[in-house]
Amino acid sequence: TESEMRPEGHWRVRMPVMVEDIMKLLCSISEQRKMKAAVKHSGKGALVTGAVAFVGGLVGGPPGLAVGGAVGGLLGAWMTSGQFKPIPQILMELPPCEKEKLFDEVTNILRHVEWTDAVQLTALVMANEVLQQQLLAMLVGYVTKELQAEVRYDD
Repeated sequence: TESEMRPEGHWRVRMPVMVEDIMKLLCSISEQRKMKAAVKHSGKGALVTGAVAFVGGLVGGPPGLAVGGAVGGLLGAWMTSGQFKPIPQILMELPPCEKEKLFDEVTNILRHVEWTDAVQLTALVMANEVLQQQLLAMLVGYVTKELQAEVRYDD
């Protein structure tokens, strides 16, 4: 890996710079694809759905429960939709420990690529469709699994 190729002291000095290079690369790729993500507020939606169904059941009995469940479901879905943020913004707001997780995953994909700065790294990756696809797949996996968010592409 990259850390094994560098003397220990040199690695620690370069690490924050390299992490930021990787973040800039991921921002460039996700910006180019117009990727957005929304963290699912499933708990909030479920709470609203259940509350409205309960009230419907109290007011209208079994038919009120059915109507309340349907209305609550629509209301819950409406509340949790449309809260998409650009992935570059999400990436830059990540805490350092999450950025390091991403850094590890990206450097695993880019282990054979050498770069000196974010500009050169971005140019190398943008010229290589296979690397772009691998990085996008990793990024989508990270956002959906680690951040429990839904990814959307705006065309």
